[in-house]
Amino acid sequence: MSIYIFTGPTIASDEARNTLDAIYLPPAEQGDVYRVALKKPKIIGIIDGYFERVPSIWHKEILWAMSKGIHVYGSASMGALRAAELEQFGMIGVGKIFESFQKGTLEDDDEVAVIHGNEENHYQTLSDAMVNIRHTFAKAEAAKIISPATREILVKIAKNFHYPERKYQTILQKGGDEGLSKEELDLLNNWLPTGKVDKKHEDALLMLKKINGSLNDNLKPKKITYSFEYTETWDNLRRFSGELKIDSDANSDMILLNRIIDELRLDSEIYPKAFQGAMIRLLAIDETSRLNVTISDNMLQQTINKFRIERGLIKPIEFKNWLEEQHLTKDQFFQLIKSEARLQWMENLCLSDVMTQIPDYLRLHGLYSELCERAKSKQRLLESHGLENPQLAEVGLTEESLIKWYFDERLNHPIVEDIKQYTKGIGIEDLDEFIRMALREFCFLKYKKENQNS
Repeated sequence: MSIYIFTGPTIASDEARNTLDAIYLPPAEQGDVYRVALKKPKIIGIIDGYFERVPSIWHKEILWAMSKGIHVYGSASMGALRAAELEQFGMIGVGKIFESFQKGTLEDDDEVAVIHGNEENHYQTLSDAMVNIRHTFAKAEAAKIISPATREILVKIAKNFHYPERKYQTILQKGGDEGLSKEELDLLNNWLPTGKVDKKHEDALLMLKKINGSLNDNLKPKKITYSFEYTETWDNLRRFSGELKIDSDANSDMILLNRIIDELRLDSEIYPKAFQGAMIRLLAIDETSRLNVTISDNMLQQTINKFRIERGLIKPIEFKNWLEEQHLTKDQFFQLIKSEARLQWMENLCLSDVMTQIPDYLRLHGLYSELCERAKSKQRLLESHGLENPQLAEVGLTEESLIKWYFDERLNHPIVEDIKQYTKGIGIEDLDEFIRMALREFCFLKYKKENQNS
């Protein structure tokens, strides 16, 4: 099961992995949840995220992820903020900090914000979170280390600092400057190393444990009650969301998608086709989401069978090797197949409308005049021999021999095992229609050759 967790200063990924086996990513910024959701995981967990240096996680990308069946959890820091704001839509919040934001006891983003180092420095915290300071001073009051009045003043002092400047020593020093009891402050200072509370860390661990517990419950795709609205702003975020990181597994090196794209661009013929194919796929799959299309288990199984047969992935070992080559887990393959089933559903829906667009496509790609002339030439030649609609018996063929000719001589290709599946792939639902097309081609080539030899 694929699980992605955004964390950093709140809890180290090495420690977190002892509680939950997942793919751990740096603190999230705007677009990261969308990029990860494209990987089609089962669960996304948000602990840490950026507040100021870069744009923060957008609510809409979380809503979009959930609309795609992904369970999204939040806790401790940025995750707690977003969970409190989006709980009514289905985001799952965990921990005391989330509950405080949910109830309105806490309101400001700076309650959980800290300044910290980069990944090379293991996101070392360089300031103390206001929410931790509140819990620490409340604990000190309960332990009779400080009085209620001192606690209240210290909390007010801490809150007045900009979050990067919040440190226990700075707060205590400011308290001394404002006339608080030196005896109390010294006692508190000596108590802090062992007594201070890291509520953010506690809540983060709690979320990881909750996610781990959910894995034993045969987790189903997320169900939502809202309708996701596509807007120009959302389309812009998706368009400019940057590179998507691809992981073969939790411990593998990251492979940047744009490096793969660079390799594709080296082939000037394939890249435009790949881009156009990907664009059509995106638009078609998005349209099925807009239409709330439901893919049945039977449709999924048919799509899987077709997919594996077409690629020669019949044996389990062949399928396993293919997954490894494509950097896909079985869960990710299942999501790929769901998209493929949606695409095929849309193809069936739009078949007649798409056919009306083919002439323009052919004109734009310089294919129209050649195919048009061939079609006219075929029609004239068949009419001249009284074979506008030839029958198998008229030319001494059976259905089987015609199919054999078509693949052996016309295509120079082995005969496919499932002829009906093949004909569907070229837009023909009725086998009789395929026989008619192939027979006209047989007659055309036969009489064309005779004319050339005469």
